[in-house]
Amino acid sequence: MVGAVLTQNTSWPNVEKAIGNLKDKGLLKPKKLYSLKNARLAKLIRPAGYYNLKAKRLKNLLRFFIQRYQGNVGKMALVEAKALRQELLGVNGIGPETADSILLYGLGKPVFVVDAYTKRILSRHGIIGEGMDYDGVQKLFMLGLKKDARLFNEYHALLVKLGKDFCLKVKPRCLTCPLRLK
Repeated sequence: MVGAVLTQNTSWPNVEKAIGNLKDKGLLKPKKLYSLKNARLAKLIRPAGYYNLKAKRLKNLLRFFIQRYQGNVGKMALVEAKALRQELLGVNGIGPETADSILLYGLGKPVFVVDAYTKRILSRHGIIGEGMDYDGVQKLFMLGLKKDARLFNEYHALLVKLGKDFCLKVKPRCLTCPLRLK
């Protein structure tokens, strides 16, 4: 869940550094993390960028998690995905991609995560229009694939890999793309 917030507008290697800072200090426990002063938390998560904003967002999520679920992932996991998604979206700073990342990666719920890579790849291949919103893109996957968390996780990871290696924002490598029709 921490990673889902920290990865907003940054790359995973930077998130790993921030999480490493928290682990090194023994702070990756909900109540310990929540009890930190915002300035201290911000300093520790600095490698993830936007650290002051992310410290606030992380505290919002932690407050919700502790108050609603007593900091217990098992309790949270018992809630049906659709209802839990709505609860998460009610937390200030948690949008659809972050909520869905928590559901899929944190709780193993079969919810497809849509990110910029997914939209770019589908758009460039003419599968979606450039203006299609998050929910519309997600619906394509949710209706077109078996509802399976492991499948969604793998599919999303492959799209991220394709986006990072070939379908770049600037200077895409279309001629060597594995999806290119020959």
